[in-house]
Amino acid sequence: MRIAVLGAGAVGCYYGGMLARAGHSVALIGRPLHVDAVRRDGLLLDTQSFQAYLPMEASTDASGIRGAKLVLCCVKSTDTESAAADMAPHLSADAWLLSLQNGVDNARRLQALLGREIAPAVVYVASEMAGPGHVRHHGRGELVIGPSAASDVLAQLFAEAGVPLQVSDNVAGALWAKLILNCAYNALSAIAQLPYGRLVQGAGVEALMRDVVGECLAVAEGEGVSVPGDMWQAVQQIARTMPNQLSSTAQDLARGKRSEIDHLNGHVLRSGEALGIPTPVNRVLHTLVKLLEERSSPRDR
Repeated sequence: MRIAVLGAGAVGCYYGGMLARAGHSVALIGRPLHVDAVRRDGLLLDTQSFQAYLPMEASTDASGIRGAKLVLCCVKSTDTESAAADMAPHLSADAWLLSLQNGVDNARRLQALLGREIAPAVVYVASEMAGPGHVRHHGRGELVIGPSAASDVLAQLFAEAGVPLQVSDNVAGALWAKLILNCAYNALSAIAQLPYGRLVQGAGVEALMRDVVGECLAVAEGEGVSVPGDMWQAVQQIARTMPNQLSSTAQDLARGKRSEIDHLNGHVLRSGEALGIPTPVNRVLHTLVKLLEERSSPRDR
């Protein structure tokens, strides 16, 4: 299958790499530094069980998605609208689109702009760009999507590539479950610049995370969303399964980039305000990360 990945960062390169390794024709659309390296050497997929250089197409332009049957949208939530505008002229009429993004509303935002079905995917993977054209995988990698005409085909496609994919009737709840994990870890990891395993050992961190989870669950309930499973147990499990992972928010701040905090703790804050549900801990975490973004922005250097 011809597959395109729009936003070839750590998430996009991992899944694109796994699909290419399974024999599919994959095109990465990303930043010039990474694109140049992939064109020259292939993508270096560096996992806990193997390393492989994978030759594939790479482009800095969204026209690289032409002819793709499956498009993975992996851009930051802050770039969703611009990604839709970039994709629109090049999408095949029968292409399947998956949103592999943080936050709970990206698929809805893409669908409103593109006027076609977008399937949200909940992503659980620990990966990072270790250098130009070099993606390092630290653990996990499973996906959750909702039922659709393509869901059975996609489940088989990803399974054959070594990526577990679950089809869930409660994808909204699964999206919120992932959002809650991000709200518990991302801002704290960014503020402290610590990986999850060390972060949770800090004094007062467990109690603070419990407060974040409680606020998020209250807002989800207020929106009529049923979040599956024991969220506190899931939060604890993240530190055990991804002890060396720095949050994407931490990586963004370390590079002086704008983060997705407005679509994580900021989303809970705004939704809570609309529902009349107080979210003071999420408010503080959101405010602190925004201040750190200001400190590290290019105009302040």
